[in-house]
Amino acid sequence: MSELLLLNGPNLAQLGRRRPEIYGTTTLAGIEEMVRKAVPGHTVRAVQDECEGALVRAVHAAGDCAGAIVNPGALMMAGWSLRDALESFPAPWIEVHLSNVWAREEFRHHSVLSPLASGVIAGLGADGYRVAALALLARIEG
Repeated sequence: MSELLLLNGPNLAQLGRRRPEIYGTTTLAGIEEMVRKAVPGHTVRAVQDECEGALVRAVHAAGDCAGAIVNPGALMMAGWSLRDALESFPAPWIEVHLSNVWAREEFRHHSVLSPLASGVIAGLGADGYRVAALALLARIEG
């Protein structure tokens, strides 16, 4: 049984309470459970932190994972150390955003991480994580 990393960045622990009109009402615990159900036969290592350094450590510690789903939150725009860690991540990973970042403020239109990702999913709300999980499995199990 292989393990998948589910990495969530700053402010995502507030899901379900923070700006539900943009991010929805599903909690992070609900998203974690949704991902676990979408990847039968795999375990999920869920990590959320407000600190970029802790996320970098989590990526380095997950080098044995078969793949990852990453919602960097606002670190997508300036998370250069997270970018460097993901650049060395040996398995496929998919970047996820709950909202359609390109329909929002212009500063959200560029991700320093996206060019490294196997794919990017944005604007599907919590369902984007399920889509990412299925796409990740397709890449892993090919």
